[in-house]
Amino acid sequence: MTFHRGAITRLIPLLALAFMVLTAPAQQAGTIQGTVKDSSGAVVSGATVSISDAVSGYKRTTTTDAAGEFKFPNVPFNPYRIEAAANGFAPLSQTTNIDSVVGTTLSLILNVAGATQTVTVESQGPMVEDTSTYHTDVDRDLFITVPLESQSSGLSALVTETTPGVAADSNGLFHGLGDHASNSFSIDGEPITDQQSKVFSNQLPTNAVQSLEVVEGAPPAEYGDKTSLVIVATTRSGQGVTTPTGNIYASYGAFGSATGGFILSYGGQNWGNFVEVDGLNTGRFLDPPEFTVFHDKGNEENVFDRIDYSFNPANSIHLDLNYSRSWFQTPNAFQNVNVTNVTAGGTDTNPALVTLGNVGSTDQRSKIGTYNIAPTYTRIISQNAVLNWFVYVRRDGYNYYPSGNPLADLGPSNLQTSSISQNRTLTNAGTHLDFSWVHKSQNLLAGAQYEQFFLREHDMLGIVDNLYNAPCVDPTTGNPVYGFSDPSQCAAAGELSNAPATPAELAINPSAGGTFNPVLLPYDLTRGGTFYPFFGHADVKELALYIEDKVKVGQWNLNLGIRGDKYNGLADQSQAEPRLGVSYNVKPTATVLAISYARTLETPFNENLVLSSDGCSNPVLAPLLVCAPNASGFVNKQLQPGFRNEFHADIQQAFGKHLVTSGEYIWKYTHNAFDFSVLGNTPITFPIDWHNSKIPGYALHAEVPVVHNFSAYFDASSVAARFFPPQIAGAGSAGGLTPGQVYYPFRIDHDERFNSNTHVQYALPGGKVLGGIWGGMNWRFDSGLVAGSTPCYDPGSTDPNTACPNSTAVSSTGQPLVAFVDNNIPPPSQVNLVTGAPIYLPLTADEEFQAGLACNGQKATPFVALPATCPANEVSSSLLHIPAPGTGNNDKAPPRVAPRNLFDVTLGKNNIFNADHYKLDLDLTAINVTNKYALYNFLSTFSGTHYVTPRALTAKVTLNF
Repeated sequence: MTFHRGAITRLIPLLALAFMVLTAPAQQAGTIQGTVKDSSGAVVSGATVSISDAVSGYKRTTTTDAAGEFKFPNVPFNPYRIEAAANGFAPLSQTTNIDSVVGTTLSLILNVAGATQTVTVESQGPMVEDTSTYHTDVDRDLFITVPLESQSSGLSALVTETTPGVAADSNGLFHGLGDHASNSFSIDGEPITDQQSKVFSNQLPTNAVQSLEVVEGAPPAEYGDKTSLVIVATTRSGQGVTTPTGNIYASYGAFGSATGGFILSYGGQNWGNFVEVDGLNTGRFLDPPEFTVFHDKGNEENVFDRIDYSFNPANSIHLDLNYSRSWFQTPNAFQNVNVTNVTAGGTDTNPALVTLGNVGSTDQRSKIGTYNIAPTYTRIISQNAVLNWFVYVRRDGYNYYPSGNPLADLGPSNLQTSSISQNRTLTNAGTHLDFSWVHKSQNLLAGAQYEQFFLREHDMLGIVDNLYNAPCVDPTTGNPVYGFSDPSQCAAAGELSNAPATPAELAINPSAGGTFNPVLLPYDLTRGGTFYPFFGHADVKELALYIEDKVKVGQWNLNLGIRGDKYNGLADQSQAEPRLGVSYNVKPTATVLAISYARTLETPFNENLVLSSDGCSNPVLAPLLVCAPNASGFVNKQLQPGFRNEFHADIQQAFGKHLVTSGEYIWKYTHNAFDFSVLGNTPITFPIDWHNSKIPGYALHAEVPVVHNFSAYFDASSVAARFFPPQIAGAGSAGGLTPGQVYYPFRIDHDERFNSNTHVQYALPGGKVLGGIWGGMNWRFDSGLVAGSTPCYDPGSTDPNTACPNSTAVSSTGQPLVAFVDNNIPPPSQVNLVTGAPIYLPLTADEEFQAGLACNGQKATPFVALPATCPANEVSSSLLHIPAPGTGNNDKAPPRVAPRNLFDVTLGKNNIFNADHYKLDLDLTAINVTNKYALYNFLSTFSGTHYVTPRALTAKVTLNF
C-alpha cells in the first residue's frame, strides 16, 4: 500500500474527528486518589497521606480535604507504598500499583489509636515488580544528586549514569544495548525517535523531568521505530501544589561555565502550572579532539512549561510547551590552528608559482533551535476506562556555518577536504491515541498513532584541498602536485597526467588511469570554483496500530500484544509485530522470573536521510561521499526499514527491604542494521544500512534504597555489537552482495566488552550544624569502544578477517612493520600511477599524538610525526589497546580505546541557614577528580576523536521557596 498526498490530506480531518471521539495517548503516568475514613465510616479530614517507591526514590505527600479525599496526579507507573496518618488514629501502610492511565481509587480505613498500632499489607513493600519488561526506574529525588559529565546533553548523560546496558560516548551521548542511537524518548506520551544530540537536536532539560523509566527489555506493543532503548520521561506538574513552590539557582565552574535558572510550581486540585527556565554559557560546550580545550564556546537556553487543567472530574487537558536554543563552536584540534592552504596560483600551469600561506584558524559553528507543542485531552469514562486525544508538533532547525575563510576548513586528508554548510529542518507532526481499560486481572491498552516527518536539507559544499582532485601528479613519486586546472597542462610542466582512463584502457587494465574528476572542478575553491548547492526534501509518513493486554493469573503475569507498522518514506514497508512476555513471582523468596520476545520494525533515521539515499546518484556528491562504484556506476539505493527479532530472559531478586537486584540476558538479530557515516569532519552525519547485525549481551542492576541515610546503586553490562557486511544502502554503498565474495563480521565502534557504574550517597543525620550535609560519588568503568582506525599488524594470509588491512607492512628484509595510516578507510580503487601501490591515507602528527602512539618508546607530538613505519613489536599506545602482532581480528580482537576509570564527587548542604521558608542550598561538584587522561573514541566514523572531561569543579547555589 502506498500513501498519496491528496488521499492523506482528505483523511486528516476524518482521522482527527475519530481521535477526538475515541482516543488517548500512551502516557506513562496515572492517578492515585481516594478517601480516608475511620472504622465507623466517617471521613477523616486533615489526614496526612504519602506515597513512595523505595527503588526509584519517588516520594509525595498530601493531606485530605474536608470530605476526607486525597489525590496524587501524574504518578509514574510503578508499585508504591501508601501510608496514612492522623491524630488519634493508628498509622496505616499498604501497597498499591500504577500501571495504567486509569490509575487507582482507594478507600483507606484508620483505626483508633490503641486498637492496633499499624495496619500493614505486605510489610516488605514493593521491592520487585510483576512484569516481563526489564527496566530501570529513576526518580528526581535520586538523579538531582548524580554528578553529570555533560552540561550540554544532560538528559542523555543522566541515562548513561543510571542505566545498565549503555556504552558512554562523547558529548553526553550513549549507545543503548549495542545499537547506535536506536533509542526513543517518550515525553509524557509523546514519541521522539529522532536523535537527541548536539549534531541533530536539543534535549528536554533535566530540570523539567520528574521521573525516568528506561526500558531495556523487549518493548511493549505501544513502542515502535527505535526501540533498542526506550526512555519514558514523566515531566513535573504544578497540579495540587497549592503554595507557590520552586527555586532560583546559579552555578559557576571550570572553563568559565556559568548556569542560571528559575523553577516555579503552582496550582490547585483542578489545575497546575510548572515553568522551568535555564541557561548555560561555557568555554567547553562539547568534548574536544584534544585534552586541551580551545575554540569550544557555546551557550544554551531552555524554556519549558507544563499546564494542567481539569474542567470537571471526567474531563481535563494537559499541555507541554518547550523551546530550546543552542549556539556553539566546533572544537578545534591543533591541526585546525593557523591552517596552511593555497593563497595564490591554485590554477597556475606552473606549480612553482603556487603560494601556500596561513589562511587563519578553522572557525566552524552550529546553531540549533527546537520547539515542541504537545496538548492532550483526557476523558475519564468510568472508574475502569480512560480515553485521551494527544497531538504534537516538534521542529528542529539546525544550522552549520563554515569558517569565514572557507580555505581554513582544510583538514587532514582522512578527515576533511571540503568546506561545508548546512541548513536542515526536521518537523514532526503527529497524533497519538489509545484506550485504557482495567478490570480485575486485566489491563488492556489499545491505540493508534500517525506521524508525518517533513525533511528539508540544504547543503553547500566546496573542495578546499588543492591536492584532493589534482589534475597532475609527480612523475617520480606519483604524489599529486599543486596548481593546474586540466590534465592537458601536465606534460608541458614535466608532470604526469592524472586523467581517468578511457573505457578501452580500463578493459585492458582495470587499475589504469588517474583519479582526477572534471565534474568536481567547478566546485574546487582552491582553483577559483564556487560552492555546490544541494537541496533534498522528503515527507515520511508512519501509521501504527497496537493492542496489548496484561493479564494476571495467580502468580503468573502475561503480556500479550501485537503492533502493526506502516512506513511510507523514501522506501515503503509494513509489518505485523508480536510482543509477548511472561513473568512468575516466587513470593516466598521475593523472586520474579521472566522471558519475553519482540518483533520490531526499525525505521531509517531521518537526519540527512535524503543526502544518504540520493547522494550516490549525484555525480558531484558521489566522490565526496566516497560512494563505491559498481558495474552500473554509483549506487542509488534508498535505506530500507530493518526487521528485528529479540529475546530477553530476566530475573529480579529482593533481599529483605534493603537490597534488590535484577539481571537480563539479551539476544537481538536485525536484518538491515543501521549505522552512521559522516561527510568530512563535520556534523553532516547520515544513516547507512548494513546487511545484518547480531547483538548478544547482559545487563545487571542492584539498588540499595535509603537505609539510615545511606543509598547506593550499581549497574553493569556487556553488549557485543557484531555487524555483517556488505553495506547495502546509503551513501558509500557497495551496492549489494558480490557473487562469490565472502563477508566477515566486525565489531562496530559502539561495541564495548564491559562497563559499570557505581553510585553511593550518604546524608549526615540531624542537627543544625551537620544536618542537611550530604555527599555522593560516582565510579564509572569503561573497557573501551572499538577504535577501528588504530594502526596494527596482522598479515591477511593468517587471518581473512584482519583488523589491520591498511597498516600491515613488511620491510625489504621481511621484517613485520606497522604503517601509521588510517586503518578504517579503505584505499581508493585506483592505485598510485607510478608505484602501482594502493593509496592509503596517513595519520597526521596530531592524530598520532591524539592516539598516544609511540615507536620504540618515542612518542608522537602534535607537530612531529613518528616515522612512516615502525617495527610491529615496537608500536605502543598509552590511550589505545592495540592487538599483539598477528592477533588483530575485526570480530574477535579489534583495536579498542584503552580501559578507563572515572570518578566524580559531589558535596552539598541543604538549608545552610536553617530557615523555615526561604532555604538556601549549596553544593560542589567535581567531575573526573583524578584528572584522568583518556579517550572516548579515536577517529570514530560517526563522531571522530574526543577526550573525556578534564577535572572540572563547579559550585552551585540554590534558593528554594
